Amino acid sequence: MITETYTIAVDFDGTIVEDEYPKVGKPMLFAFDTMKKLQERGHRLILWTYRKEKALDEAVQFCEKNGIVFYAVNKSFPDEEFDPKYSRKINADLFIDDRNIGGLMSWGEIYQNLIGEQKLSSSKTKKKKKGWFSF
Repeated sequence: MITETYTIAVDFDGTIVEDEYPKVGKPMLFAFDTMKKLQERGHRLILWTYRKEKALDEAVQFCEKNGIVFYAVNKSFPDEEFDPKYSRKINADLFIDDRNIGGLMSWGEIYQNLIGEQKLSSSKTKKKKKGWFSF
């Protein structure tokens, strides 16, 4: 479970929705619920997708209709201007993508890993280890 806020890049086809490119597929189970919870906790979501032009507009509109407005789309921050002489890699702390090694976790697993309510010891409640000279 993460306790600080992050910038999280999320793929669209095969991740937020079933892969029906160039059409918009059906939403993946719990995808929008999990993204809403992430945003409620202050995380910035970036839509990071291969889509462009009309197909990209359709994806963004579909997400907005389902309650998700992204911090940025295919860029690191909202006002970034793409310069082709620089890398297209974006600045994100985490990436959620169906092309991960091992594939995409279910959105339920993503929820539990990032914002689940399971009881984990935090640094405030964790017992301090005694040092070598403190016995």
